[in-house]
Amino acid sequence: MEVRRRKLQSEDEDIQESEHKSRFKKSHPGRRYFAVVALLGILFLGYIAIAYDLKPVRLGSKAIDTLAFSFNLQKPFYVVVIDAGSTGSRALAFSFHESIIGGNLILDDELYTETKPGLSAYAENPREAAKSLTVLLEKVKGVIPRSEWQHTPLSMRATAGLRLLPGHIAQDILQECRKLFEDSGFQVSKNSIAIMEGTDEGIFSWFTVNFLLERFSVHNPCGTVAALDLGGGSTQVTFSPTAAQEKKLDGHIYSVNIFNHNMSVYTHSYLGLGLMAARKAVVTHGMNMENVNPKATIEVRSECINPIVSAEWSYGGLDYLVKGPVNGAHRLVKTQNFAGGEVNRPIVNFKECLRIIEKYVGRIKNKPEGLKDHEIYAFSYYFDRATEVGLVDPFSGGITQVSEFQNLAKDACDYPNTDQPFICLDLTYIYVLLRDGFGLEPTTSLYLYRRINRHELSWALGAAFNIIQNGL
Repeated sequence: MEVRRRKLQSEDEDIQESEHKSRFKKSHPGRRYFAVVALLGILFLGYIAIAYDLKPVRLGSKAIDTLAFSFNLQKPFYVVVIDAGSTGSRALAFSFHESIIGGNLILDDELYTETKPGLSAYAENPREAAKSLTVLLEKVKGVIPRSEWQHTPLSMRATAGLRLLPGHIAQDILQECRKLFEDSGFQVSKNSIAIMEGTDEGIFSWFTVNFLLERFSVHNPCGTVAALDLGGGSTQVTFSPTAAQEKKLDGHIYSVNIFNHNMSVYTHSYLGLGLMAARKAVVTHGMNMENVNPKATIEVRSECINPIVSAEWSYGGLDYLVKGPVNGAHRLVKTQNFAGGEVNRPIVNFKECLRIIEKYVGRIKNKPEGLKDHEIYAFSYYFDRATEVGLVDPFSGGITQVSEFQNLAKDACDYPNTDQPFICLDLTYIYVLLRDGFGLEPTTSLYLYRRINRHELSWALGAAFNIIQNGL
């Protein structure tokens, strides 16, 4: 996958051109010939069974691959990608094999593991930042045979958390991580560790979703889905526009080669509009943050926090004590007991909270025109917050509408919730971002999932394909 400089070549081209993967082509010709003959024989037997109305048999290319893989006729290979996000670091170890028919790359399995906090929380101690990744590397080593470590590419891309740090601090953290990786035993190059551009993050996420949904079989913009990724520090919107939509979009259009077919893709990464970055901006609304002591806990009061709530929160290397307003709103509500009295319940002033968030989201100038006309898959914090309030199932995901985030935000703002002190703010922000920032209608459907076919929805799979087909 090439974004400006890089290219996601066809999988056949990858097998021929990717130098570091050439070893997987060195299987003995006689062994490959035997495997093909054996499988053709199985297909012939299947045909005979069908022709004579014996037990129904269906053997497609996937079944053939599965059978060949089970007989150890194909050797797996691995790619490890570390997603160094603003709130945590995640390691994904992917296992692939080469299809015996067509030579395509087949994703077999993956390990997903994470640790918190993110690297940006160690701004004052780069060595501790690198040390936080050791637990991830140990788990990865547990699923990849030791003999394969030296052949397994290991890559780390840091996202908005490090993008938001001063350049020299971010580079110090990356340098310590590079030292750790060079001693890991995995295949590492000078380009293995870097801060990822928002463009890559968006397109890799979009690739992951559409690949797992098998939407690349027909190279048509109408056949692919849009991907909304809400991270901690930034958020990405990516889709393949029609020719008419492309004319309305103000830049941010990239030509991406997907399996030897060029597609126009719109992607925009909005730095500072991730959920945690927006939360910080909302709770510190109206405060002067330039002269704060980075080593002291910063007390803030916000209209988007219930008056009786007091919550500790850390983000971007700073510690906060977040409280509701001094003279917060209250509402008389009937009690549910037999006495039938009323209580003066503390609530969030939803209109005031909404106003503050609308002002923050209003800074979006380049809106993704045409997004609402696409089938939209939303993940990361979109999915997390939706599951926390019962909007979709945490295991299977589901489909909802934009308006449901508003309805649940209003409900959340009417109850003091010490277990989820930011839920009113977060849900309100998501609703405003979708409505005002991205121009979606209240009735626009959202497909909220964390996994598709047991695989995580993230940019990491797209990055893994890029590594395989273009090198580290």
